[in-house]
Amino acid sequence: MTKLEILKNKNPGIQFYSVNDEEFMQYGKTLHLSEYKDFLKYLNNKTEVPNEGNIYVAHDQSLLETINDFSMYNNVFGDISLQYGWVNGQNTKMNSLEYHKSSEINIAATPLVLLLGKVTDIKDNKYDVNNLLAFYVPKNTAIEVYPNILHFSPCKVTDSGFKCGVVLPKGTNVDFCKKEEPIYDEDMYLLKTNKWLLNHKEHKRFADLGAYEGLIGKNIEIVY
Repeated sequence: MTKLEILKNKNPGIQFYSVNDEEFMQYGKTLHLSEYKDFLKYLNNKTEVPNEGNIYVAHDQSLLETINDFSMYNNVFGDISLQYGWVNGQNTKMNSLEYHKSSEINIAATPLVLLLGKVTDIKDNKYDVNNLLAFYVPKNTAIEVYPNILHFSPCKVTDSGFKCGVVLPKGTNVDFCKKEEPIYDEDMYLLKTNKWLLNHKEHKRFADLGAYEGLIGKNIEIVY
């Protein structure tokens, strides 16, 4: 039985696919891993997985200095300034959903799961998490997640946790910029630079930061 089949069996209430399935084409696309080998080598050799929680580094200068060819990144983002970071951890829950108005590159050094949704399914400033799809990302896979796709932290599928590279426009998810007097509905979701976020009521850490509570349904947890 494949890992995807195991995940489907253990999570019967969740629609599960692989990023190699046709269903992923509405959310993103797979990239040629050979073009990201420097990034992958750094993740494997120079980063660690914490025993608890996640570690998120928006930009790792040491990582940047190991990349020899930037053409593939420029092809995705159109020659803008970028940040090269990573997130490693032990997460298994949805907790929140965020989106950016730009693409995001993810490089999976380990197998992991992404919970993905569409901004267009936000109704009356609420998002029903039953609309989410779960996508299995095999080890050594690079993907582009399209703009305005709801997502958050990867979920692990092994006891050892996950490692995932993250490339975004420079300045994304760096500074808090929550609007005290929203003009448009979407303004309520803005939490950090280029980071619009809807929080689940059980995710206390972000609730304490003033994140907008906009998710309807249970706080999905991936069983592996």
